[in-house]
Amino acid sequence: MGFRFDLIWGYGPLFLSGMMFTIGFSLAGIVFGTILGLIVSFGKMMKNKWLSAPFVCYIGFFRGTPLFVQILIIHFGVVPKILGQSNAIVAGVIALSLNEAAYIAEVFRAGIQSIDEGQTEAARSLGMSHWQAMRYIILPQAVKRVLPPMGNEFISLIKDSSLISAIAAPEMTYVATEMNAQYTLVWEPYLTIAFIYLILTLIMSFIVHRLERRMATK
Repeated sequence: MGFRFDLIWGYGPLFLSGMMFTIGFSLAGIVFGTILGLIVSFGKMMKNKWLSAPFVCYIGFFRGTPLFVQILIIHFGVVPKILGQSNAIVAGVIALSLNEAAYIAEVFRAGIQSIDEGQTEAARSLGMSHWQAMRYIILPQAVKRVLPPMGNEFISLIKDSSLISAIAAPEMTYVATEMNAQYTLVWEPYLTIAFIYLILTLIMSFIVHRLERRMATK
């Protein structure tokens, strides 16, 4: 039996829907993860060890435990406590965002601490507050330095979003698993989503590369 393109075509609308969910989960994880990650990075860099401890523990937990386990805890434990019932979409967004934030926080921290402290001192001598110096002097330079590793994190997030298929979130891997169960096929569903994931990651790589080139000229 040859490769069943007819079945892939028949499942096309479901694969398209799954791809849109995958993109949505990934974008949500990138946006919320970046915002939370920046906050966590500032928290970890606080000089008071007692105030920074919760942020250190946060990073340690989400970097030190499997994302798959985090998804299960959030889906079966956290979300039902908040909403009164499980919700795969909400759980998927929360899990991806919280996990991504821990990695982004470390990327931001490394980028910020790589900037010469003399620049902060110079900004303070000009009358800027600590946060003004961070906003106008340090962060713009740090963003240029952290963009490549952040791009790698975003690419990893797109691929890691496949794990939320385990909680029946209707993204691409879940659609492929359904097709596999219905027709007992392996190559058709999984090669199809592998190709789509490849296209998505290549697009993300292209976007990050263009941003790097644009920021390098500023």
